[in-house]
Amino acid sequence: MGSLKEECGVVGVLGHPDAAKMVYLGLFAQQHRGQEGCGIVSLDHSGIEGSQPTKFHVHKSFGLVAESFNEEILARLTGDHAIGHVRYSTQGGHTIENIQPFHFRTGLGPLAIAHNGNLTNAAELRTELEASGSLFQSTSDTEVFVHLIARAEAPNMLGRIFSAMAKVSGAYSMVVQCEDRLFAVRDSFGFRPLVLGRRNDSYIVASETCALDIMDAEFIREVSPGEVVEITRAGMTSHFPLAKRKTAFCSFEPIYFARPDSRIFGEEIYVLRRRMGEILARQAPANDADIVIAVPDSGVPMAMGFAKVSGLPFELGLVRNHYVGRTFIQPAQDIRDFAVRLKLNPVLSVLKGKSVVVVDDSIVRGTTSEKIIRMVRQAGAKKIHLRVGSPPITHSCFYGVDTPSRSKLLAAQKDVESIRASLGCDSLAYLSIEGLREALAEKGEGRFCTACFSGQYPEPVHADIPPQPTDRHGPGLSASC
Repeated sequence: MGSLKEECGVVGVLGHPDAAKMVYLGLFAQQHRGQEGCGIVSLDHSGIEGSQPTKFHVHKSFGLVAESFNEEILARLTGDHAIGHVRYSTQGGHTIENIQPFHFRTGLGPLAIAHNGNLTNAAELRTELEASGSLFQSTSDTEVFVHLIARAEAPNMLGRIFSAMAKVSGAYSMVVQCEDRLFAVRDSFGFRPLVLGRRNDSYIVASETCALDIMDAEFIREVSPGEVVEITRAGMTSHFPLAKRKTAFCSFEPIYFARPDSRIFGEEIYVLRRRMGEILARQAPANDADIVIAVPDSGVPMAMGFAKVSGLPFELGLVRNHYVGRTFIQPAQDIRDFAVRLKLNPVLSVLKGKSVVVVDDSIVRGTTSEKIIRMVRQAGAKKIHLRVGSPPITHSCFYGVDTPSRSKLLAAQKDVESIRASLGCDSLAYLSIEGLREALAEKGEGRFCTACFSGQYPEPVHADIPPQPTDRHGPGLSASC
């Protein structure tokens, strides 16, 4: 569909007799964060006080969560301690070895890890580790973090995690599972969300609060940027091993990635998206419009906000097929255009003869937007005013989003009028960066990373590092997860 891809979602559960089933529910709720592969690793502690060692139980698979697990598989994932992961794989990283969680035996006992983000210095660290004898099983940068833990000289797992954090750069929100505890770890910028919850005597870590909701768990709080939360059956302990930095929450989480019913970065996503639409309507009204429609799903709250401020009716002009999944059709260029029709279909009675405001969350390459505009035009729309609930995307992301290179980003190559002409709409306007900051309740320098709109990265990035480096670019690392 030509949209940005979030790399993954994580879940961890400690102290529940059916931990793997709880993790399954959390992954199901976070399916939107990754649809290419998923996995669960549980730890069976039945042997802690006996003669048998703690045992890993693992299941990983390509495909959606509901396709990959069933009652029989979940019944084999015994133990009251489990973590899970959903992943979006970029081309070239689509191998079973890269599906998480990763699990290992270490000198300190069993270790499993699931990661959301991207380590910007992973290639450099991997080269150093391989030169000193480390052997890698995957092309994922997450494994770099594992090797740093394994090589650290600290006497316990907490100290080794601190040591690894001091060496890596970039984005990481992760769950780390070991013998008798669970760690929730977040980078000091806080790029990716990570939340804590509780259900009776069990503790839960997840990327979004919607995972807690499906487990009927109480939301406790977010893991703070730079924090390590150590969770045992006795409770939680907070640690801050790194110097405090200015936060850089990913602005595309509220724009597109997170579910609208989730609450991350301190606010409900639905409220933020609706506010973006309201501000967009004030900044770029369409005075001759008859109706407002959304490109579903993330564009819906934005369109509702736009309609409210404009005084125009919000209509269901495009219907989404939520059951498309993956088809047997190979993505060759000559048939790729059918992807939009597979997912979206116009409502003719709503669009015919109308001047229509089409509200979408973002434009990346522009290929999908062009097809949607053509579809709405063919359905009989008299005029089409495209309004975008985010600023123009002009730069690549290095922090866990699969972004095309700048040469493929439409707004990096053309101005707004040229984009309008190429898409075929009658008018085009984006939410300004100032409008986005207003919607996100930014104050002063702000809490959010807007590098994909401004090119101002929270930390220096090397020009020769491709966004989300993958082995399609040659030897190197796959996208995070």
